[in-house]
Amino acid sequence: MADHTVQGLMGLTIDKVREVVDSDTIIGKPITTPDGTTILPVSKVTLGAASGGSDFTGQGAKSQFGGGSGAGVSVTPVAFLVINREGTLRTIQLSDSGDTLDRLITMLPELVDKVADSLKKRKAKSEAETAGQETE
Repeated sequence: MADHTVQGLMGLTIDKVREVVDSDTIIGKPITTPDGTTILPVSKVTLGAASGGSDFTGQGAKSQFGGGSGAGVSVTPVAFLVINREGTLRTIQLSDSGDTLDRLITMLPELVDKVADSLKKRKAKSEAETAGQETE
């Protein structure tokens, strides 16, 4: 047995999987909207592969082989990365299967932006009120 036929079967199976799944499957190709927003789809890829075989020795000098291989691929969209014209990145998660901590971590950048905007508005309002009192 110089070369195992199982290796050939498994190699062919993996080559076919590579044709279907590449890096563009996990982080999708960018989609640009007319207002300049860029959207990147993010997916989870799950792969399972198996192979097996057996050599049968018959009554003649001829050797017989029986075997097979297979693979399964699952692609599940999980989120979108949204980048607006100003370069602000936001994550939109598609599933709520995570626990509260996962959701909090996902929402944290957006929450920080909202708090920062609120603080800027308060500061501007306070400065405007102070300037108004000085002129009186």
